[in-house]
Amino acid sequence: MRGRRQFIFSGLLVLLAATVGARAESEPQQTAVPATPPAATKEPAPPPSVTVIAPKEAHGVLGREVRSPTDENMGRIVDVLVDHTGTVRAAVIDFCGFLGVGSRKIVVDWNALHFGRVNNKGDSLTLELTKAQVAAAPEYKEGTPIVVLGAAGNLSPFEDEH
Repeated sequence: MRGRRQFIFSGLLVLLAATVGARAESEPQQTAVPATPPAATKEPAPPPSVTVIAPKEAHGVLGREVRSPTDENMGRIVDVLVDHTGTVRAAVIDFCGFLGVGSRKIVVDWNALHFGRVNNKGDSLTLELTKAQVAAAPEYKEGTPIVVLGAAGNLSPFEDEH
């Protein structure tokens, strides 16, 4: 009887081992995945470049009053236009009017403006055009072709490369 028990017990062990082995082959192997990925070997970004500009060297122009060479009030700069390369091309001036009534926006070539004395916010810019020349310019409207008014012989046409 003892031999028979050993035979049954051995048979059960073989059957159990075969079942476990077959099951292990049919299931995909799972490997241990670390909880956190290894640190990337990414180099830190270089620091940004820094330029220090003295307070007397640069000033904002939006809202600045624009005057003619004969000291006539021409309006105020309300926008600056740049081309697709980021080069400043022109300034939009809110020409004449009083408190927004009767005014219209015109575009003048950036090179027609002179920034001689702009140390204080109250200082104005000078435009190389007369009031009559600016009054004859077409009004600037977003979404329409831009007519840029330039000083005599000073304006180069903008050629779009796109």
